[in-house]
Amino acid sequence: MKNIFLKLTFVMALCAGLFSCAEEDYDIGEISSPTNLQVDAAVVGQSGEMPNGDGSGQVTFNATADGAMTYKYVFENGSSATTSSGIYTHQFSETGTKTYTVNVIAYGPGGTATSMIVDVEVLVTYEPPKELIDKLVGDGSKEWRIKAEVPGHFGLGPVGGVVPVEWYSAGANEKANAGMYDDRYIFNEDGTFTHITNGTVFGRAGLIDQLGGSGGTVEGADVLNLEFGDYTENWSISAPGGNETINLTGIGFIGYYIGGDHQYQIFDRSGTNDMILKSTDGNGEFDWWFIITSAEEGAGGEEPEEFQTEFEDLLWSDEFDGDALDTDNWNYEIGNGTNGWGNGEVQYYTEDNVTVQDGNLVITAKRESESGFEFTSGRITTQDKFEFTYGRVEARAKMPEGGGTWPAIWMLGANFDEVGWPETGEIDIMEWVGNNPGETSSALHFPGNSGGNAVVGRTPISNASTEFHTYTVEWTSENITLLLDGEVFFTFTNEASLPFDKDFFLIMNVAMGGGLGGEIDANFQESSMEVDYVRVYQ
Repeated sequence: MKNIFLKLTFVMALCAGLFSCAEEDYDIGEISSPTNLQVDAAVVGQSGEMPNGDGSGQVTFNATADGAMTYKYVFENGSSATTSSGIYTHQFSETGTKTYTVNVIAYGPGGTATSMIVDVEVLVTYEPPKELIDKLVGDGSKEWRIKAEVPGHFGLGPVGGVVPVEWYSAGANEKANAGMYDDRYIFNEDGTFTHITNGTVFGRAGLIDQLGGSGGTVEGADVLNLEFGDYTENWSISAPGGNETINLTGIGFIGYYIGGDHQYQIFDRSGTNDMILKSTDGNGEFDWWFIITSAEEGAGGEEPEEFQTEFEDLLWSDEFDGDALDTDNWNYEIGNGTNGWGNGEVQYYTEDNVTVQDGNLVITAKRESESGFEFTSGRITTQDKFEFTYGRVEARAKMPEGGGTWPAIWMLGANFDEVGWPETGEIDIMEWVGNNPGETSSALHFPGNSGGNAVVGRTPISNASTEFHTYTVEWTSENITLLLDGEVFFTFTNEASLPFDKDFFLIMNVAMGGGLGGEIDANFQESSMEVDYVRVYQ
């Protein structure tokens, strides 16, 4: 430290004595705190007859201030929320009528701030059902954990989404080194919530800083293994909008720290030991999804219930037992369509790439020149030959090999030629890509959710190119359910407003490259999708 001081003094002397350094003035303008902070608190359902609201416990705050850039609401229970608009709806959960004190802070440039205290009197009438409380705390205290052993135990989707892990779904044990799976969450009958961290936690970069931990490793938008000890907060149950929700006070969180209001909507609690939760992060960017379980680790948890189909009668099938494609069932599609069938695909479809041999349909993609394209492949449909509404489609198939391959078994609305896509609707029973061989996916395309914004379900798969697997869709007026080898991995709620209530036809193809297929391996020559059978039940 002494040497640093001497060097600094010497440099300053040189500047003053030898170079006559001029003093520069920089005008960065006046930095002042926000002014004229005003806050309006509107209790939901408030009226002359119900001055404290309708009992839902929801209050919408609207803060404004001159010169403010962001606003922060700090509540008595230790939770907080930050918003750039100043508008925020908070869920109070303590039963009865109570006056809550809220600290509202308006932040300006350079960290300047102005604050004010707002008192709001709110009525909460909701009483959680006994079976939910019993499930959460058992005989007085129950320990929960992230159910790491199942796909989709952690993931994200759009805010307000109704499909779990729509945009990202973690595979089984995928986050084993993040500091999440050894955490335990204890709900106690007295309303306390204890988080056993075992020394480290996992969270969102920029938000997890709110914990004040130390260390940790930043990977992309995540912070892994932040050093942070056990703590105790409080929990309560509310039902905003009729949705049962777990509210945690202070810094309380489950699985992955995302800041925000520390509220976890109970999306599904039908399982004996499991619950599916979702929560919106403090940035308002995503809904984060979690599967938690009270089953002991390594005990196997709940055995998945065997799926019960509604459809048992075989309506139509092709077992591919002949020596050529049955053109009473199928049409060949030829060419590259418009813009690579709308996906930027780089293959040219021909009849020669579709064969039937040894009891299997074989669609082969090849590196060969045809009509100005460097690859050929095959695509067949049942359009105008077999079309149906509702049922179970089951296909047993083995995938090709090689980066850039993109096989699919899927369905389009029979009115495609009249209304176009995506108005007609699309149900992708199976899509798989050679550049990501450990995962298969299904998707639904319809107006407002198509192309890159489709509703997608994903699940891990092993040996997709060396073993046959069964890909199934169960399609009813209420739900569209996707299964891999008889196990459900994705369920979508069907509605009358969607185009999934009319005839569809079947399609099978192997594309090359394109939006999903990606880069084609330079060493790729040819590979095939083999299909043992396709069966439709009603």
